[in-house]
Amino acid sequence: MRIAATLVALSALCFAAPVSAQGYGLGSGPKLGQIEIKAYQKIPKVKIAVQLTSDTHLARELRRQVMVRLGQRGNQVGFSGGNIMRMDVSYFDLSGGADRDMPMMQSQDYETGANPRLMLPANPIGRRDTIPAAPSGATLRVSLTLYEASGGKVLWTATGSCSVRSSQAMAGGLSIVNHIFDNADANRVADAGCPL
Repeated sequence: MRIAATLVALSALCFAAPVSAQGYGLGSGPKLGQIEIKAYQKIPKVKIAVQLTSDTHLARELRRQVMVRLGQRGNQVGFSGGNIMRMDVSYFDLSGGADRDMPMMQSQDYETGANPRLMLPANPIGRRDTIPAAPSGATLRVSLTLYEASGGKVLWTATGSCSVRSSQAMAGGLSIVNHIFDNADANRVADAGCPL
């Protein structure tokens, strides 16, 4: 009996492992520079409250554009009441803003005293093939999820991402939002129109 139970448990793990390794329980979103819309039904013409998951200046400005585009569709919009649209705006800059061409250490002049300190080399000493490449740029991701007011059922989702510098994050976000709402009621994967 124990052997049978062990075999069942192992077979369950074998079939479950590939699924969990693909996205750690999260759905796979669109590629960088694309938008993806999953319209389980058309966005209903009722009041929609647009709520942010993180309150940043960039997120507030992009929420304003979402509210404008919803208003153009004929929806009444606000900060409360009606169906709820959750908006998540994420901006990641993994390069740290550092320029890889800058030397590691600034030259310092220590000429005083009996034993002056020597200048340190500006370049790291070591194998060059082990230095990781710098990330190409920062990533902006905008996700919208529309929930039904009464039951919490997901009616519509949209996600888009762009690789942009911080100076173009607003333009990239506006492009994502506008490309989503150009044809919001159709299931599709399309270009996000990211700025160059």
